Amino acid sequence: MELALRWAEIAALVAFAVSGYLEAERRGMDPIGHFALAFVAAFGGGTLRDVLIDRRPLFWIEHHEWVVAVFALSLLLPWLARDRVRPWVERVVPWPDALGLGLFAATGTTLSIDAGLPPFVAVMMGVITATFGGVIVDVLCNEVPRIFRRTELNATCAFACGWTVVGLVAIDAPRPLSIAAGAALGFGLRMLAMRRGWRLPALGPDEA
Repeated sequence: MELALRWAEIAALVAFAVSGYLEAERRGMDPIGHFALAFVAAFGGGTLRDVLIDRRPLFWIEHHEWVVAVFALSLLLPWLARDRVRPWVERVVPWPDALGLGLFAATGTTLSIDAGLPPFVAVMMGVITATFGGVIVDVLCNEVPRIFRRTELNATCAFACGWTVVGLVAIDAPRPLSIAAGAALGFGLRMLAMRRGWRLPALGPDEA
């Protein structure tokens, strides 16, 4: 169980760190900006989750080597293919973003269930884990966070992922299976929503 959570969190961290890096690359930021967006994308949601469920130490302090890895990744990526990356940034960004969303929603929900939280609260903790890093990234980039705009079902996909985990845990499915199934559903729904332009109905003026 602990090993499955650990690997899922590592995969989510890498996915969101790459997503944050690509956002900085798209805006032409300097190396500090690249690391800052990679860091908050990777650790922002999990930090808020740990604070709310009183989990100590915070997950990135307990595993401080993950911070070093994100720092190294943010320095390494420009050397790999900087000139070739820029034309593909817009096309590549959704993939790590969707993968990180599914993985973090699943792990956040699972950790909250293990902390004894009620199912609905556990699911909301999964949504926070999956989306709050992106909220910070958007604020740092001086944008209205995507989760508060009519984008393609960002929080909705995390919400569905969390309930999948809750349902599987309720029937005593193995935790690695619960995490994998929830993450796969979150990733798949997010990619479909982006490809097909699925959105929730507007309650006010229909603005993009």
